[in-house]
Amino acid sequence: MKQTRIATLKKLATAIIAIASLTTLTFAANVHAAEDPEKDSLKLGFIKLTDMAPLAVAYEKGYFDDEGLSVQLEAQANWKVLLDRVINGELDGAHMLAGQPLGATIGFGTKAEVITAFSMDLNGNAITVSNEIWKQMKKGVPMTGGKPVHPIKADSLKPVVEKFKSEGKPFSMAMVFPVSTHNYELRYWLAAGGIKPGFYSPPQDTSGQVDADALLSVTPPPQMPATLDAGTIVGYCVGEPWNQQAVIKGIGVPVISDYEIWKNNPEKVFGVSKAWADKYPKTHLAVVKALIRAAMWLDADNNKNRPEAVEMLSQKQYVGADYEVIANSMTGTFEYEKGDKRPLPDFNVFFRYNATYPYYSDAIWYLTQMRRWGQINEEKPDAWFMETAKKVYRPDIYMAAAKALIAEGKAKASDFPGAKETGFKPPQADFIDNIIYDGSKPNEYLTKFTIGLKGKQKISGGKIVE
Repeated sequence: MKQTRIATLKKLATAIIAIASLTTLTFAANVHAAEDPEKDSLKLGFIKLTDMAPLAVAYEKGYFDDEGLSVQLEAQANWKVLLDRVINGELDGAHMLAGQPLGATIGFGTKAEVITAFSMDLNGNAITVSNEIWKQMKKGVPMTGGKPVHPIKADSLKPVVEKFKSEGKPFSMAMVFPVSTHNYELRYWLAAGGIKPGFYSPPQDTSGQVDADALLSVTPPPQMPATLDAGTIVGYCVGEPWNQQAVIKGIGVPVISDYEIWKNNPEKVFGVSKAWADKYPKTHLAVVKALIRAAMWLDADNNKNRPEAVEMLSQKQYVGADYEVIANSMTGTFEYEKGDKRPLPDFNVFFRYNATYPYYSDAIWYLTQMRRWGQINEEKPDAWFMETAKKVYRPDIYMAAAKALIAEGKAKASDFPGAKETGFKPPQADFIDNIIYDGSKPNEYLTKFTIGLKGKQKISGGKIVE
């Protein structure tokens, strides 16, 4: 009888263990299911530039796969097509100019709610001029040991621009899009040298050439070198590899990198429509996790993976430029005049210095430049800048992805901003004109510029009015 009871108890214990195991397995399955993306098949867009690298790396290294995502990466014809396709849902998300989600949200150009929870990189651009313009500029550039002293300021370009004006010739330069970093960096550099890059006056005039000394217009990045070579433009601001392409082809000289205009400036972002992010929050989180891992890989151990990244990017489906052209900037150097290659280890930064974190102060800088050049043609209070930044930049989503990676053992807490992070970098002084930028005081910042709108000023009838 006792043995029967013992046998019965053993069976009962075994059943309880089995039920407990089943419950554990069911719970684990439910937890996993809760993390599964709502949409697992995605099409993501990019432009053929080296700073699309986090997307290529996340794909090639299997980080998207790890998140349960089947991703197709697709090159786009230009920035406008890319933005339109994200807005209309043809693309789930894309490598974007940092100004694009902001410009769309405030209604400069296409009006739409676009957000970003991931900053793709710092730096990565340069300003290139034709050989003839460089020859004229060089007369005013300080030299040492037979080589130019960097950074080269636009002061040396001003006499050249004035000569063009006196001869009745347009001084035409290109950038990639009206709300691009390239547009604002080129304008910043020119204005710091006393050259007026022109104003916008929407909706009547969106050329950006009102009262301009230098006429800036849009050219897609891969077409920049050919357009320069044809003589249609005399210079441009673009991302890599299209400045180094000019050096390799012997058709132009990159005179300054954006690292020298504003040290560690934010460049591209990963953008999605707000409607998409609201509909697919787990999918969005999964994409951001994969991109963070890719950025970490790109900057790991003092850029040891960069040669492998250059091999990836040189494939035709990504950037499609020669290995040598991409490596010239991606592996810690930058070539200015042919043969004048200098160390520039931070020309491309993907993760260090909290590069991937979407800072509100970065968003506000872009908004100040939109205001400075008339894309925002009415005075806005400081609170408006902050409210707009918070609509578009989403550090909350970024930190949720970061915490998930930490929990999975794929990252450390020290890799990310701490709990006291406010979204504002300390006041920054690393600009070519030494003007200090404090993101918490946008209107005060605008008053520091000699050239540009400030206070109640706006463009009306082709001129600045109070």
